Amino acid sequence: MSTNLNSALACISLSADWIGLREVKETDTTCYVRDGKPQTNGRSCSHGVMVEVLVDHQFGYCSTTDLSIAGIQLAADLAYKQAIAAKEWSIFPFTSAQRPVHQGTYTSPQPQRIFSLGELNDLLRQICAHLQCSEHIVQTSAYATITEAESHYVSSSGADIHQHFYLVATDYSAIAQSGSMTQRRGDHGQLAQCYQGGIALTDLAQVLQQATRIGEQAVELLFAPECPNITTNLVLAPDQMLLQIHESIGHPLELDRILGDERNYAGCSFVKLEDFGHLAYGSPLLNVTFDPHAQGEFASYGFDDLGVPAEKQYLIKDGILLRGLGSVESQARAGVAGVANARACSWNRPPIDRMANINLESGTSSFADIIAQIEYGVYMEANRSWSIDDYRQKFQFGCEYAKLIEDGRLTKTVRNPNYRGTTIPFWHSLKAVGDSKSVGTFGSPYCGKGEPNQAIRVGHASPVCWFANVAVFGGV
Repeated sequence: MSTNLNSALACISLSADWIGLREVKETDTTCYVRDGKPQTNGRSCSHGVMVEVLVDHQFGYCSTTDLSIAGIQLAADLAYKQAIAAKEWSIFPFTSAQRPVHQGTYTSPQPQRIFSLGELNDLLRQICAHLQCSEHIVQTSAYATITEAESHYVSSSGADIHQHFYLVATDYSAIAQSGSMTQRRGDHGQLAQCYQGGIALTDLAQVLQQATRIGEQAVELLFAPECPNITTNLVLAPDQMLLQIHESIGHPLELDRILGDERNYAGCSFVKLEDFGHLAYGSPLLNVTFDPHAQGEFASYGFDDLGVPAEKQYLIKDGILLRGLGSVESQARAGVAGVANARACSWNRPPIDRMANINLESGTSSFADIIAQIEYGVYMEANRSWSIDDYRQKFQFGCEYAKLIEDGRLTKTVRNPNYRGTTIPFWHSLKAVGDSKSVGTFGSPYCGKGEPNQAIRVGHASPVCWFANVAVFGGV
């Protein structure tokens, strides 16, 4: 990045109690191929500075793409006026303690291979060709986006933090049809294959082998029986645990939701402030962490966007709720422990409480051992649909692919698998947690929240998990 933020900060003339500058530059390369034909080839760059000021216990914000000293000064003046205007509706007297002083750097894993647009198109066309494994395949698609993002944060109190990210997200799918029946099968769910450092494109032979498998399973689903309607044992693969963790643990634990900040858009939470340290969120097998240092996971970072060092913390340990997903601002307001998760999706948004890497820690049971213990049940993979209420209690999720479990074995494939539940009883029904060999790491580039909206990157790692007495049913 070309801007000398420290020089710009030194030149700002403003009678504020504290000033912060956060510069972000992000370059995206996106390719999309459908049925072997390129549909989208694009490269975009977004670059700007967010100016933040503290005046009389209130924060004010203003962003700008004018990176000159004059442009940053103008943004600072507007942020100052906003802070003064906000005092009339103050909900908390903030101080510079909510903007700690740290210096440091973070760099994500480097990509093993840099793809040109031409090479990326060739790869996506090959993927479509492998997806097209049968005359029943009526549509194939392959998508990839490669992002390089850089941020620099400085403050009048002495913070100075550089972070550099390399990110890759991919999505491949095939739609099969026979008569009036259609089935879609994707690569572990829509855009779930997203990582730092380009892991998703590392082994090209494996990518093409997976594409063939996706096409074959789409056809397999056409002729599979409907998922049964039954209350039974449910085993979820890591690519569905991604959504289960995200919706019924990640969002309910965001402190700004619990405080009511998101009520009119993203909703609230059934969790209360007094629940932290006491609430039995699930069975004693449930251990969930905020882990911003997981190597290669999509939302790893060294510092949040308020300059707070990010550390691994248990959110839930042995089933007991310990801390929330709340930044230093929300922690001060709520009076409960949180994590370094103030994150903004771009230079033109202020940081808010967001998920990052929220992971379910592995247990001791192998996948084979879990299946062997089940007389009857259903094993499901890859999210297809989701619905959960505003308080994150009642949910209903659909998956792409499932197999029956009969007498300790995976048997026939069933289509249109769904399940429903209520958050606390569901997590208390957790009967076994897979070992480290069963762990899968996935994520999403588009977790939405905030007004104006912010779509941000999240990561989720989980082993296979077994839940007892779950309502399972078929149908689209």
